Amino acid sequence: MSRILVTGGAGYIGSHTVHLLIQSGYDPVVADNLSRGHRHNVDAKRLRVLDLADTDGLEQLMRSEGVQAVIHFAAFMAVGESVREPELYFSNNVGGSLSLFTAMQRAGVNRLVFSSTAAYYGNPERVPIPEDAPAAPVSPYGESKVIVEKILRWLDQYRGLRGISLRYFNASGADPEAGLGEEHDPETHLIPLLLRAVATGQPITIFGNDYATPDGTCIRDYIHVSDLAGAHIVALESLLAGGPSGAFNVGTGKGQSVLAVLRAVEEVTGRKVPHTIGPRRAGDPPSLVADSTKLRRTLGWEPRYTEIRDIVATAWEFQRKNRAS
Repeated sequence: MSRILVTGGAGYIGSHTVHLLIQSGYDPVVADNLSRGHRHNVDAKRLRVLDLADTDGLEQLMRSEGVQAVIHFAAFMAVGESVREPELYFSNNVGGSLSLFTAMQRAGVNRLVFSSTAAYYGNPERVPIPEDAPAAPVSPYGESKVIVEKILRWLDQYRGLRGISLRYFNASGADPEAGLGEEHDPETHLIPLLLRAVATGQPITIFGNDYATPDGTCIRDYIHVSDLAGAHIVALESLLAGGPSGAFNVGTGKGQSVLAVLRAVEEVTGRKVPHTIGPRRAGDPPSLVADSTKLRRTLGWEPRYTEIRDIVATAWEFQRKNRAS
């Protein structure tokens, strides 16, 4: 049974991936400082409260646990926050990753799945976006991920670190049966914010309705978090089988505007979403939709959730269960 280290495994995507790793027969251990993750998302026996900057602690953990590969989620991920505090994002996302890679090198661990982002592409010339589109981030968050991907390419060449970067779009939905869903503080993701507006009656602000899109609102590729976790598993399996480094987009290939998601929320909940229109948010490209053909053909990944209504329904169920508990 392969021992896998999951950094940031108490967070939203990380905890879903830990859950799927266990279901798939792996033995994950989680390193998370709980600054943005939640202790209740992880079995206490698997959790090690550890900061990404603690290189020695990470090395010791990997040695003592016999770790064979790492899935790296421990990054800050809010575009708006990164615009306000760029130094925080470079310190954690780049500096923290370097600390992890150094610890891996010392511990003799040479396989990594890296949680990257579609923000890598900035304002792409082609949509859906292929992996060979140029890196052109428009936020410090996106830039931090581009820098880490560049570091990984050099480490692959000169250190033998095999890494797969997964560039994905809007992680969404929940696994209510596992008790897992979105619990960011503050919450920045669209679907839980829309559901909160429904539940509380407090209007949500839609950031901009003057983009060059059919209804004026931003278009994104919403991928269910469990499908995203599955992409990390197939990437891990490829590396463990001796596969090469690479980068893959992960998404459904279908874009949804903010207003289309709002309508899906209204359909699922049977209630109107109170909302207002505000100015654009800094660093937001008009449209990001994945071309995930390469991932499907190379690693055999397929999403189970392809309709936005079904994704919203899982998030709504999680929110209702959370409120009831």
